[in-house]
Amino acid sequence: MPGLLLGDEFPNFEADTTVGRIHFHDFLGSSWGILFSHPRDFTPVCTTELACAARVSDQFKKRGVKMIALSIDSVEDHRNWSKDVMAFNSDADTSLPFPIIADHNRELSVQLGMLDPDERDKDGLPLTARCVFVIGPDKKLKLSILYPATTGRNFDEILRVIDSLQLTAQKKVATPVDWKVGEKVMVIPSLSDAEAAALFPNGVTTKELPSGKKYLRYTQP
Repeated sequence: MPGLLLGDEFPNFEADTTVGRIHFHDFLGSSWGILFSHPRDFTPVCTTELACAARVSDQFKKRGVKMIALSIDSVEDHRNWSKDVMAFNSDADTSLPFPIIADHNRELSVQLGMLDPDERDKDGLPLTARCVFVIGPDKKLKLSILYPATTGRNFDEILRVIDSLQLTAQKKVATPVDWKVGEKVMVIPSLSDAEAAALFPNGVTTKELPSGKKYLRYTQP
C-alpha cells in the first residue's frame, strides 16, 4: 500500500463520522485500534461484515481495541445503513456499537491505498477494497490485510491476530501457524538458550530436527 508500511505512524486524519467529526489519534487515545473499510453502504457483503463486527464488538472491547469503519458514502447514509445492519442481527432497537467514517470524496481511500481497481461502481469509479488496519497504542501500523471487494472478511481470524499482536508486543515470542490463546508459543531466534531459560519460568522445549539445528523452541506464555 503506497506510503503506509508496517511500523509507520498511522495518519492523524480528520473526518466526519456517525458520532461527529474526529481526529483519528484523539479518537484512539491510548488504546489499540482497528479501522476496517467497506466498498459501499447498502451492499450485501458489507452488511454481513458490519453485522458480524457488531456482534463481536464486546470481544474487541475486552482486548482494549477501539473499532471504527469506513465507507465512501455520507454520514446520513451510514446512519440509515446502520439500521439495516442491526436489523440483520435481529437487534433493530440497538445502535451500531462503533462509528463509520464518511469518505464520500475518497480522499482517505486514496491516502491509505484502499481502492480496488478491478471492482467498479455504476459510474465506473473504483470501489473501496476491504482493508483491515490494526494500530497500536503508539499510533503505529501493526497489521494490514487487504481483501478485494468481492471477498468478505473473517473476524475470528482478525481477533486471533490481535491476540498474537498484543502478546508478542509484551513478550519475546512469536506465534506459530493457527495459534490460539492458551497454546504454546515460539521463542524468538535472537534469544540465546540462557536468556530464554531466564525469561520463561514455565520452561523451554526444543524439537529435534534432521538438521540438528535447535531453532524450534516452544514455551507456555
